[in-house]
Amino acid sequence: MKKLLHIVLLTLLTSTSLHAEQLVIAHRGASGYLPEHTLAAKALAYAMKPDYIEQDVVMTKDDHLVVLHDHYLDRVTDVAERFPDRARQDGRFYAIDFTLAEIKTLRVTEGFNLDEQGQAVAVFPSRFPMWHADFTIPTLAEEIELIQGLNHTLGYDIGIYPEIKAPWFHRHEGKDISKAVLNTLKNYGYQTKKDKVYLQSFDPIELKRIHDQLLPNMNMDIRLVQLIAHTDWNETMVYQGQTATPYDYQWMFSEDGMKKVAQYADGIGPWMPMLVDNSSTKSNIVINPLMHYARDAGLEVHPYTFRADPGRIAPWAESFDDMLEVFYHQVKVDGLFTDFPDKAVKFLDR
Repeated sequence: MKKLLHIVLLTLLTSTSLHAEQLVIAHRGASGYLPEHTLAAKALAYAMKPDYIEQDVVMTKDDHLVVLHDHYLDRVTDVAERFPDRARQDGRFYAIDFTLAEIKTLRVTEGFNLDEQGQAVAVFPSRFPMWHADFTIPTLAEEIELIQGLNHTLGYDIGIYPEIKAPWFHRHEGKDISKAVLNTLKNYGYQTKKDKVYLQSFDPIELKRIHDQLLPNMNMDIRLVQLIAHTDWNETMVYQGQTATPYDYQWMFSEDGMKKVAQYADGIGPWMPMLVDNSSTKSNIVINPLMHYARDAGLEVHPYTFRADPGRIAPWAESFDDMLEVFYHQVKVDGLFTDFPDKAVKFLDR
């Protein structure tokens, strides 16, 4: 851990200044270098001087908010070994079934999948070694305090970019995660569109509820971002009794759809190929209509997720910088999510 802290401090001393016009959003922290959403990944991301650092938020059994990409624990922790009898019928270990004290006992590692023999295989083999060093799951409050504390000591103004994960699931389980997140944001001084916060969700039903009901009731008015998925990703589900069916996102890809989104959100977060078609070539970049529709509706555009790992470069690009060049300078997005915030910061500073 001493070596890790040395790297963070060295990066702070050598990285260049913050930029203003187009944003760099550290996706799950510096997740290209350290296990996602750990405080270490957030400290390293901070040292790289992005504009915002992302937090995915889920709720525990005892109503605490923790920073975790999925609403289950088994993709990045040793929960299956520590609590083997706590899986649901689908075999997954849900954060909402565990207390904060129990979650704090878990070890966090790089994201992994299980192979046919049941062995853990890293999703990104070239990243931080699995089960190397000790990492834990932070609370949302712990992460905000880290970022605000560094803003105070270093004099920067790096913002936060929380995502409410699966609010449809939490509400079905009897927990109003959106209200809890807003309460936390308000307690830490994030209340207006001038404050350095964007609040995002894939769930348009919930995001509209936040805009129409929760924010006015709490005397808040922060910036909201509608994340966009394809329907078959099952990012948002709609319950009829106990039966859940996928929310249909298709309406968002029209001009009228973007106008409707603009009635409750300040921006959109689309997947990269939704803006630049994969049929593009280096000499012929095909920008999809969604970008124009969003612009005409007055929406900010923050696509996801830019990765420099082998096999993650877009088919029309030769390098990570090629992708940044197209999205920042040709598509002219307002910002983008990346696992490698240092690379995007250096690109913009050049």
